[in-house]
Amino acid sequence: FYLTQVYTPNAGDELNRLEDRQIWDEKFADYLSNLDQEKFVIVSGDLNVAHKEIDLAHPNSNRDSAGFTDEERQGFTNLLEKGFTDTFRHIHGDVKGMYTWWAQRAKTSKINNSGWRIDYWLVSDRIADKVIKSEMIDSGPRQDHTPILIEINL
Repeated sequence: FYLTQVYTPNAGDELNRLEDRQIWDEKFADYLSNLDQEKFVIVSGDLNVAHKEIDLAHPNSNRDSAGFTDEERQGFTNLLEKGFTDTFRHIHGDVKGMYTWWAQRAKTSKINNSGWRIDYWLVSDRIADKVIKSEMIDSGPRQDHTPILIEINL
C-alpha cells in the first residue's frame, strides 16, 4: 500500500491564493487517484478544508473564510469521488463538535470548542471496511492542531 502525508496550502486570509489552491486540489486528487490504480492508499494530514457544515463550529460566519469556501469544499468532494473515504465520518457518521484545529488568534477557541475539522485520515474506498478506529487525540488546552489516529485491520 501507499502511505502519504500532506499539508495542503491555505487559500490565504484574503483568499488571494484560492486559485492556486484549486489547482493544488485537482493535482493532488489526480496524484492520489493514480497511486490508487497500483495499490490502495492511506492519506493523512492537514487538508485545510472543513468539508461539511458539521466540520466547524461556526459555518455561517465562515462562508468566505479560507478552508470553508465552496471551491475548497468542492475540491475535497472531488477527491472523495475519485475513490476515497473520510475515515472519521465513515466511523462516526454526522457527529458534531469534533475538531482537529482551534485558532490561536482567538484565545478561547479551544476552551469553547470553537474549532474546525481540517485534519484527516483518508483511505481508498476498497479498504474503508477495514478501518476500526479514526479519532482525535486530546492534546490538552493548547490551541492549534491536535493529533489524529487511525487503526486499520489489513
